[in-house]
Amino acid sequence: MASSIEKDQSAGTSDEVDLGRLFGLLLDHKWLIAAITAAFTALGIIYGAMQTPIYQANALMEIEERANSSNPVQDIGIFGQATSRSPSEIQILQSRMVLGKAVDRENLQMVVKPKRFPVIGAMLARRGFERPGFASGWSSVWANENVNVTHFVIPREWVGRPLTLRVTGPDSYALLDGGNTVVEGQVGKLAQSRNGNVEIRVMDINSGKGAEFTLLKRSQLSAINGLRGRFNVEEAGQSSTGILDLTLKGTEPQQVEDSLKAISEIYVTQNIERQSAETQQSLDFLKKQIPQVREQLSNAENELNNYRVSQDSVDLNQETQSVLNRLVNVEGQLNQLSFNEADISQRFTKNHPEYKSLLEKKQQLQNEKAQLQKQVNNLPETQQKVLRLQRNVNVTQDIYTQLLNRMQELNIAKAGAIGNVRIIDNAVVEPWPVAPRKTLITFIFMVIGFVLSVVFVLIRGAMKQGVESSDQIENIGLPVYASVPLSSSQNRLTRRLGMLGRGKRGTGTVDRGVLAISDTMDPSVEAVRSLRTSLQFAMMEASDSRLMITGPSPGVGKSFITANLGVVCAQAGQRVLMIDADMRKGHLHQMFDGKSSSGLSDILLRNDVPENIIRHTTVENLDYVARGTVPPNPAELLMNVRFSEFLEWADRHYDLIIMDTPPILAVTDAAIVGKQAGTSLMVARYGVNPPRELEHVMRRFRTSGVEIKGCILNAIEQHASSRYSNYYYAYR
Repeated sequence: MASSIEKDQSAGTSDEVDLGRLFGLLLDHKWLIAAITAAFTALGIIYGAMQTPIYQANALMEIEERANSSNPVQDIGIFGQATSRSPSEIQILQSRMVLGKAVDRENLQMVVKPKRFPVIGAMLARRGFERPGFASGWSSVWANENVNVTHFVIPREWVGRPLTLRVTGPDSYALLDGGNTVVEGQVGKLAQSRNGNVEIRVMDINSGKGAEFTLLKRSQLSAINGLRGRFNVEEAGQSSTGILDLTLKGTEPQQVEDSLKAISEIYVTQNIERQSAETQQSLDFLKKQIPQVREQLSNAENELNNYRVSQDSVDLNQETQSVLNRLVNVEGQLNQLSFNEADISQRFTKNHPEYKSLLEKKQQLQNEKAQLQKQVNNLPETQQKVLRLQRNVNVTQDIYTQLLNRMQELNIAKAGAIGNVRIIDNAVVEPWPVAPRKTLITFIFMVIGFVLSVVFVLIRGAMKQGVESSDQIENIGLPVYASVPLSSSQNRLTRRLGMLGRGKRGTGTVDRGVLAISDTMDPSVEAVRSLRTSLQFAMMEASDSRLMITGPSPGVGKSFITANLGVVCAQAGQRVLMIDADMRKGHLHQMFDGKSSSGLSDILLRNDVPENIIRHTTVENLDYVARGTVPPNPAELLMNVRFSEFLEWADRHYDLIIMDTPPILAVTDAAIVGKQAGTSLMVARYGVNPPRELEHVMRRFRTSGVEIKGCILNAIEQHASSRYSNYYYAYR
C-alpha cells in the first residue's frame, strides 16, 4: 500500500518542476558558478578600467526675482507681485545665443584627438605609460604627448572631415588628407596650403616623431549641440528658489571647467545688457515726452499771465487755493499712471492682475477729480478761470519735473546696471571622474555572470535528463538488480587510450585492472556482490547459464560490471568465463593486462579450438576470451553457427558465462548475442542515460525477440541534485 502511494506521488509530480533538484544542481555546480561569476567580475573590472573617465564641472547661480515695478518709470507702491524667472532663464542658458558664444570663445569647433594604441592605448596613457623605446616612430600617442593648435581654417566643404596631423620632427609637422599632404609647417608659424584655403598654426609640439593626431573642425551647430548634450541646468531645491545648478561633463577636465565658466560669464553679460536695453527703452520714451511737456508748460504759463494782466492781477483766495492744490495732486498722480500704463501695456494685457490694479487706481483718482471739479464749478467765474489756468501750470510743471528726475535716475541706473543674475559659485571641476562608475559596472558584470552561470547550469541540467534513481528505471517497467556507486579507487585503474570505457561518455578512458581484485572492500565491489546474489535467483528459470551485459550507449560501464561480476562469482566458487563480444572496440583484455589478438573473432573466422583462445587470470576459476582481431563484419560473424557451437562448449565447461557486448543503440551486435543468452541485463549510467533512452533500448530488444530481465544502475554519485529531488525522497 505504501509503495503504491509513493508511486502515485512520484507520478503526480513527474510533470512538475522539481525545485529540489534545481536547487541541488546549483549546489553541485557551485564552483562552476563561482568561476563564471569571478570571470565576469574580472571582465567588469577590465571594462571599467578601459573606459574613458568623464569629469564634471559645477557652478551655482542666483536669479533674483524682481518685481515688474523695478523699472523706475513704474510706481513701486502700486505693484508688489513678482514672478519666477527661473524656467525662462534656464531656456536662455541652453539657447544657441549663449552656447554659440561659448563655442566661439573656447574654440570648441576644433577637435584634436590623439591616435592611441589599439584597445588598451587610452588606458595606458591615463596610467602614465610614456612612449617606450621600441615604439619610436609609431603613430600611436602615449602619455604626456600632445600638440597645441591655436589656429585652424579650412574650406567650408571640409567641415566635419577628419584630417591627420603628423609630427615630422621636434618643431615640424604635416597636415594630411588621407595620404596627401595638405600643409607642412613649423611650430609657432602660420602655415598655409598652396591655394591658401587651409591655414594652421601649431604653437607647441610635445610628442615623438611619427605621432599622429586626428584634427577635425565641426560646424558651429554641431559643436553647440555637442555642448548642449553635455550641459545641464536645474533649479536647486524643491520650490522656486531661483538658484540654478549648472553642470557640464566631458573627458578633458580643464576644458570642461573653462567651458562652463565661459557659459556662466556670457550669460551674466547678456543679462546685464538686457537690463540696460530695458532702461534705454524707457529713456527713449522720456526723451520724446520732455520737449512736449516743456512746450505745454510754457503755453500754460503764458496763458495764466495774459489772463492776470487782462483782469488786473486776480489772486486766489484761501479756499480756492486749497482746491487747486488737491486738484493738482490728483492730476499729477493721473499723469504718473498714464506713464506707467504706457509702459505696462507693452508687456501685459488688460486682463493681467497688475494692469487691472493700475486701472482701478486710475478710476479712483478720476472719481476724486470729478468731485473736486464740482467744487470748482461752484466758485465765481473769475476764480474758476484763474484756478484752471494755475492748475494747468502747476500740473504741467510737476510732470516736467518728474520727467527730468526720472531721466536722471534712468541714466544713473543704466550706468550702474548689474542685472538680476549673480554667480554664487564659480565653475570648478570635480577632482574625481563622475563616470564610469567602476564599482557599479563591476557589480553589474558580477550579477550578469552569476545569472548567466545559474541559467547555464539549470539549462544544462534540464537538458541532461539522465536517470538519478532506481525509481525512475522501475517506473518504465524495468527492475533494478543493483545500484553500483561510483568508486574513487577506480580512478587509479583508469587511463586514457582514445577509446571509451568506464569513464563518462566521450572521455576516452578505459580501465587497467579490476577493482574487485585490487580493493575487495570497495563499496562498488559490495554492490556487485549484491548483484551476484540477485542473479542467482534471476537465472534459476533461465534455459542456460549465459548472461549478456549490454547498455544503450558507450561509456556506461559494461566492461566494468562484466569484469567485477566475473571476479566475485569466481571467488564464490563458480567457474566463470567472460567473453568480450564487442569485436569492434572491446577492451576486456586490457583490464587483465592482456592483448586483443587471438580471441573471439579468431574462433569465428578460422574455427580455432576454444582451448587455444581461453585465457586464465590470477583469480581462480576465472577465464576470459578477448575480442580478437577486429573483423570487417562483426555482426555477420556473431550470426555464424560457430558462435552457437562455441557457447555450447562453454556451457559444458563453465558454471557461468558472462558476455560483454557493444551498445545496442550503436550496433545490432547485442541483439544477436541476446538471442544466445538465457539472461540479459542492461547497464545504465547515473546521470547519463535518460529514461526515454532506456525505453527505446527495451523496444529494440523486444523487437529482436530478446527480453531484458533487469537493469544495473552504475556509477551513482552523491549529488545535491539527487538528495533534494522528488525521486530521492520517493526512493528513500
